[in-house]
Amino acid sequence: MSSHASATKRVLLRSGKSPFDVLSVEDALHRDVIATNSGNLIFSDAAHKILQTPDTEVFSNGIGTDVTAAARINEEYDAFVVPLANAFRPSFEGRLKRMTRLIRKLRIPVVVLGVGAQTGVGYDPARLKPMEESVRDFCSAVLERSASIGVRGEFTERYLRDMGFSDVEVIGCPSMFLYGRRLDVRKRRPELTAGSRIAVNGSHDAVRANGLGRILAHAHENYPNLRFIGQNISDARQLHWRDLSDPNARVTAMPTHPDHPMYREDKVRVYVDPVTWIDELRPFDFSFGSRIHGNIAALLAGTPATVLCGDSRTLELCRYFEIPYQLLEKAAKDPASADPARLYEQADFSGLTGNHAERFDRFAAFLDRNGLRNTFTHGDSGAAFDARMRSLSFPSAVRPWNDADLSSLSSRFGWLHTRVGELTKENVQLQRDLARSRKTVVAAPAAPSVYRRARRVVGRALHSGRK
Repeated sequence: MSSHASATKRVLLRSGKSPFDVLSVEDALHRDVIATNSGNLIFSDAAHKILQTPDTEVFSNGIGTDVTAAARINEEYDAFVVPLANAFRPSFEGRLKRMTRLIRKLRIPVVVLGVGAQTGVGYDPARLKPMEESVRDFCSAVLERSASIGVRGEFTERYLRDMGFSDVEVIGCPSMFLYGRRLDVRKRRPELTAGSRIAVNGSHDAVRANGLGRILAHAHENYPNLRFIGQNISDARQLHWRDLSDPNARVTAMPTHPDHPMYREDKVRVYVDPVTWIDELRPFDFSFGSRIHGNIAALLAGTPATVLCGDSRTLELCRYFEIPYQLLEKAAKDPASADPARLYEQADFSGLTGNHAERFDRFAAFLDRNGLRNTFTHGDSGAAFDARMRSLSFPSAVRPWNDADLSSLSSRFGWLHTRVGELTKENVQLQRDLARSRKTVVAAPAAPSVYRRARRVVGRALHSGRK
């Protein structure tokens, strides 16, 4: 345990930023506080709210893993809480190993919330076999410092139990407990019509490989008030800067691409704060798509949603929380089967809402067993948190700029100019310091590639007539 004298428990939370940090869109994109996917902030913000009680302070640790910070963490904090999503996947293995090295150096409790293994909808773990040793090391390190590991759903539970871990509990994702035992989702209209307000979401992989592009095209053709909500950092940069340098830019069927008609029609958004995301989904009639947290944002707003599941990470969460879903592969073969009006008609939310309180109690019991209190049982049910959030002014959604939006474009160039100037001064000072110490000076660029690239792509767009 930490040696500080405060009676208040200090919890360190792995998250891109504190929910109370208000950043400009430019700073949020530069720092990548969403860790490439804005869905990450939904479950980390929820965890922050849930864990904040009169005798518990919560602090954001950032997403990066600094193994050398272990001594400071041991000294200053009483617990390290790690909300995770699909961390058991090959592309995350390097970060998982670094996290394990940090955890091994910690003497305080380490609690994992909602980790998941990612494979196909058939739940075949074969693709995860090469990283089994890394997963085993991570879980062993965590269980030496906690009572159990909280996992997303049935597949991850079976995956870890087959490795021999018995202290595994299915708790879902903390995002679904943003309002504790309360979750009010109901159909406000008897049916959807062409005039209904509909939100849709999806990943580049789902568009490129799983046929979501055909479903999007069908919905765009039939529902004039359709809005696509992207989640990737590349989505936001395409909207804000017209930055097409990311490999995702090759997916022109994605509505966040400047060549897509929904982009040109200003029917695309990306949010860098969950509070604005959820608020703007409240007036919508329905949400659907392959992004689990895109649809969870809708459910938290009280808006009915259906998930198009393309992998185990979405499927096991839908099954656990009883969120209406369809298999994406099946729907892509017949886009009409994923027509929003049909999905809306078929969706049943009785299990989602009717069994929510029981699922929250299970989640709260997991926290209790791991020495963590929650605001709904031990606090004010998040009233102080919500009041503070409402007192802050968060930036609007990232949206495509257009010919009539030159003031916004000017502010983006202004930010670039300021940041490049700051970096140039820092670079000059660094070189002077190095020269004084008689070390070899290696000239650093005055402006990192992100700024040069942003300035170049926006300038090119302007030169081409702001298409």
